[in-house]
Amino acid sequence: MSPTAPAADPAAAPPVPVLHALTVPLSALGADPAAAPDLRDLLAGPELLTWTVDGRGLVAWGRAAEHTVRGADRFTAARVWWDDLVGAAVIEDRVGVPGTGLAAFGAFTFATASAVDSGLVVPELLVGRRGDVAWATLVVAVVPGTPFALGADDVAAAWLRRIGSAPGRPPAASGPPAAPAVVRLSSGALGEHEWTEAVREGVERIRSGRMEKLVLARDVVARTDAPLDAVAVVRDLARRYEQCWTYCVGLGGDPAGAGRLMGATPEMLVRVLDGVAHARVLAGTLDRDAAPPDEDPHEYAARVLGESEKQQHEHGFAIDSLEASLAPYTDAVTTSPEPFILELPNVWHLASDVTAALRPGPAGDPPSSLELAEALHPTAAVCGTPTAVAAAAIPELEQMDRGLYAGPVGWLDAAGNGDWGIALRGAVQEDERTVRLYAGCGIVAASDPESELAETWAKLRPMLQALGQRAGGAPERLVPAPGLSAG
Repeated sequence: MSPTAPAADPAAAPPVPVLHALTVPLSALGADPAAAPDLRDLLAGPELLTWTVDGRGLVAWGRAAEHTVRGADRFTAARVWWDDLVGAAVIEDRVGVPGTGLAAFGAFTFATASAVDSGLVVPELLVGRRGDVAWATLVVAVVPGTPFALGADDVAAAWLRRIGSAPGRPPAASGPPAAPAVVRLSSGALGEHEWTEAVREGVERIRSGRMEKLVLARDVVARTDAPLDAVAVVRDLARRYEQCWTYCVGLGGDPAGAGRLMGATPEMLVRVLDGVAHARVLAGTLDRDAAPPDEDPHEYAARVLGESEKQQHEHGFAIDSLEASLAPYTDAVTTSPEPFILELPNVWHLASDVTAALRPGPAGDPPSSLELAEALHPTAAVCGTPTAVAAAAIPELEQMDRGLYAGPVGWLDAAGNGDWGIALRGAVQEDERTVRLYAGCGIVAASDPESELAETWAKLRPMLQALGQRAGGAPERLVPAPGLSAG
């Protein structure tokens, strides 16, 4: 009697698919090699993922792989998943610049205790541009042992399917822009009066010596009469705020858009390119609508921000926080000699650029961009000083879970390069007709609660404009959410 083969284990897990990635220059797909595209022209279609500034960066569609995490070890868990994914992947990169090969978009919550998912998404099709170099990457999940190969024709076919036109040709017309949906605003966790009282309490804690700086945020709920056109919102932000990093990352793939994070941040938490870290620190804000009509606006901004002891004090905390967090990874940090005035359509900021050559780790490689993002988050610009004391006070005073607001958002590649901005000037979509907007302010001993409230409206303006609201100021009336006062 011949031996009987063992019965198959019905509980055995199926083989884990392996990602195959092919990156080719756009010229290999028939595009003009001398004409790198403006990526803002490609913002269209469902499952859009975006990280762009002034028409450069990354735009992507679809999901080849995704991993969500929660808790204090969310960054570490995401890095382990990413390292395992990259280690098993089959990658052919015919371009070889940061962002090519296998890349993922990501978003991480502000707080460790958040009930919201963080995670990474590997898109199916990605189009990138760095300087005059442009490329496309196609990623396909394949069961191990399956004969498989990717070619440029496969990338071109995915481009046509996702973008609606052949590479190198104008994107398929999307028709005339739709009229903005009617937007109704309501208070979030706290109404205006309750929030200014929270600011007063924060000021008292600072004056009593319990902390030096505290960042307090508030949320506003926007509801539309028609389903939200999230792509139109992202397009508006990318065009209007071209000096900011426009981001759009959705975790979970909800068809109604729930969980989609989008906005246009002026603040780079950390960029890692070939072993060098870069950051842009912002602290100190002035509403452009406040400029006197009889004074040169640039001179006004330089006077009010540059000569303000309060604004300089707040900015100094943010710089010190960043330098202290970078210290274990570098031998020297280079900072702008003096803060400069960053001019945006809605506000002016005090800004400083920071650069640091990264020290190689035990394996000889510099730390990845995601490891640096974890080390630097949260900065004093979005939390406070001392960090632990401010972080404990934030949920108590704000009365809300910040979720992905003020957390790191951006991308990384298989070589550890990446951009991680701070998710500011943005919103989270809750369903097809509801988005929750966020804005915060740095509170110091000299802060005035009413002025801080006005500053939040200035910072909410980018999203309100993108949703079709009027250009300036706070809405005439903020409708209270059920059980809440608008203040």
